[in-house]
Amino acid sequence: MLTQRTSSSPLTWSLPIAALMVVSSLSGLIVPSVYAQETVNWMLQAQGQDVGNLIAAVVLLLSAQRYRAGSHRAGAVWLGTLLYVIYAFVVYAMAVHFSPLFLVYVAVLGLSAWAVIRHIDAFRATPPPVPTAPALRLAGWTLIATGILFGGLWLSELIPATASGQLPASLEEAGLWVNPIHVIDLSVVLPAFVITGLGALRLRADGLAWTAPWLTFSALMGTSIVAAMLLIAGHGFPGTLPPTVMVSVVVLVSLAALVRFLAGAPQPARVPAPLR
Repeated sequence: MLTQRTSSSPLTWSLPIAALMVVSSLSGLIVPSVYAQETVNWMLQAQGQDVGNLIAAVVLLLSAQRYRAGSHRAGAVWLGTLLYVIYAFVVYAMAVHFSPLFLVYVAVLGLSAWAVIRHIDAFRATPPPVPTAPALRLAGWTLIATGILFGGLWLSELIPATASGQLPASLEEAGLWVNPIHVIDLSVVLPAFVITGLGALRLRADGLAWTAPWLTFSALMGTSIVAAMLLIAGHGFPGTLPPTVMVSVVVLVSLAALVRFLAGAPQPARVPAPLR
């Protein structure tokens, strides 16, 4: 087995990221002053993300340990979890009022981004394994359908608002000027879902390499959305059942597609160290 420097280990990056995530999430869930300046709706969305972050911290550490031991499949899950963390902490850093946690948000964002940058070349150096045809179709179409579904939902709100010159209702409820989730999803994440899904179905190396990370992202992000919807419903906001059910289905299908994709793909015989 190839060796790697301890300072380059995925676990070395993941330990401080996970620790800071736990600090920020528990603070957001327990300390009222953290979200004191937010609207109730936006506070509940942030706390739903906090719940998702606690789950993601566990996944990050477990996958980092397995990736460090040479598992390419675990490396895909680890990268997908980091993508989720980057997304979440861009939102915290840019769309939550300044608080004592601001530098924690920036630190998690920076560490996660640099962890991806430092390890992506080594991960991509291993030729992506090709799963069975049914697993490949499920994974590819899950990403494509999820990208189209959420893109359609966001545009169905944004296009009429743009045409009428009025703020979307979700912005008023959240107390935001613009929703960073719309920005990140429509510009980066949802196109990545569709492009990756199409690439995987066509057996392109880039599509195969990014399928498991994006499915991991989808499952984790969906879990945090479901947590937020349950918190919002608990505070008496109407209309939460349909999106909760819809996103729950996305989470379950993403998890099923991820498991089948990884189980149906042979583990590379020789996995390069994540970083030399």
